Amino acid sequence: MDDLIARVREVLSTTPDRWRKLTDSVEPGLLVRPPAPGEWSASQCLQHILDTEIGAFSVRIDAFLAGGDLESFDPDAEGSRPDQAVDPKDAAARFAVVRASNLEKLDRLADADLERTAHHAEYGQVTLREMLNEWAAHDLMHTVQAERALMQPFIACSGKWRSTFADHDAERQSSAR
Repeated sequence: MDDLIARVREVLSTTPDRWRKLTDSVEPGLLVRPPAPGEWSASQCLQHILDTEIGAFSVRIDAFLAGGDLESFDPDAEGSRPDQAVDPKDAAARFAVVRASNLEKLDRLADADLERTAHHAEYGQVTLREMLNEWAAHDLMHTVQAERALMQPFIACSGKWRSTFADHDAERQSSAR
């Protein structure tokens, strides 16, 4: 992948604005509504990416540059509790601040840094290149997960069109299990 740092930055820089727009315009009840029992609401997805932004990605960039090891990040143990009430607008604002700081770290990286290695407690030797790819994918994955949660009441009420949302219909997928 050419220009990996720039491409990762492009993805990561879009996420704070997406969350601000969602939390400013979507009804709070919809943001905290889980798509199905045991699944995360959009608000919980936002809190998770905030937790990982602070506890994983920021720490990992520093570790790669210092030649240190990487600890595993367990969101269940080290993140916010899923049942903890967090105002989505506050979480989006805090995420924007933390992400801006991490984008500054990203901007200080050079292509030569991409081949730096570190020992990850769970995965063994990893490169900074791999971690940057994982960071962008993680961001997009949880944004898609949040948007899927927001879709559910609309899918459920779409009548004869409901079958067109089969890949995203949490109620029908959970009843099929």
